[in-house]
Amino acid sequence: MNETMQALVVQQPNVLEIQEKPVPLPGPNEVLARVRSTSICGTDAHLINGDYPGFWPPAFPFTPGHEWAGDIVQLGPGAEELGWKVGDRVAGTSHNACGVCQKCVEGRYNLCENYGKPGLHAQYGHNHQGADATYAVHNVKCIFRLPDSISYDEGAIIDPASIALHVARRGNINPGDTVAITGAGAIGMLAADAARICGAARVVVVGRGYRLKKAGALGSEIVDSEAGDPVAEVRELTGGRGADVVLECAGVPQTLTWAMAMLRKGGRCAMVGIPTEDVMLACKSLVLDELELVGSRASAGEMRRVMPFVADGRMQVGELITHRFPLVEYEKALATFNDRGSGAMKIIVNP
Repeated sequence: MNETMQALVVQQPNVLEIQEKPVPLPGPNEVLARVRSTSICGTDAHLINGDYPGFWPPAFPFTPGHEWAGDIVQLGPGAEELGWKVGDRVAGTSHNACGVCQKCVEGRYNLCENYGKPGLHAQYGHNHQGADATYAVHNVKCIFRLPDSISYDEGAIIDPASIALHVARRGNINPGDTVAITGAGAIGMLAADAARICGAARVVVVGRGYRLKKAGALGSEIVDSEAGDPVAEVRELTGGRGADVVLECAGVPQTLTWAMAMLRKGGRCAMVGIPTEDVMLACKSLVLDELELVGSRASAGEMRRVMPFVADGRMQVGELITHRFPLVEYEKALATFNDRGSGAMKIIVNP
């Protein structure tokens, strides 16, 4: 192993460099992994664009990347005692929570009450240096064994697959439910698979363009948001009643408005998309129809739960990979990701 490595460094919003940096050393209960594949996430694009100033990241320069897979090359103190060894194939997730606050003890470490406090909580690739590099250090709380049947490229999409499963579980889907998905991006596609895994009888994806066509090819009913009123179309598909559950995966004000209007009486909307602006909601139906709107942040233990579904093909992560780039071409990879005309879904970067 060399003493230095390549790493993506965002010097300031939209100013990217590939730099030669020292290989980090793992501390207590940490491992050093050789990163084989990373995946570009919508959050990465926003972060690099400077959309969350002072929060994600707290400051520039910064190395993003939180969807990744690779293999362990070095163990920090205590990692071996916790069952890890050099050579283990792993997939990583971002939340390195404190483990001792009330939410962590209850298993909801994605809501760690010590979020962002130095030494207590780090979120890799968000407020802590990420995995867009040849090597990355992660706490053992944030890595999961990757089965041999899952490739590194597929492994880099385990984290968003776990987020999709989490939002489906937040939706409280019951067997036989009709579930609508607003947003035909990668999370929306994976949420459609997650809804079926949770027992949905019908899954309707609302979106547009090539992504919507892909959703149809992967087994969902589809509604083109540009062809008319998507709320009316979903209601027509459901005999006028609406969807039992809506998973809001686009994160824009209009789609949340649609999502709430698509719900059946007593329905529940779980929202994972994060709007960058405030949303105005009509609350009359929220009260009179006893609707529910809940947030869904990242995942909380679903990394392990989703892997068998990736391995057996029910979570169709490989179908979403459209482009691959080496790390030195990250700027080109990001431009492709941001270009809706490129046909991009999930873009894999191989350090």
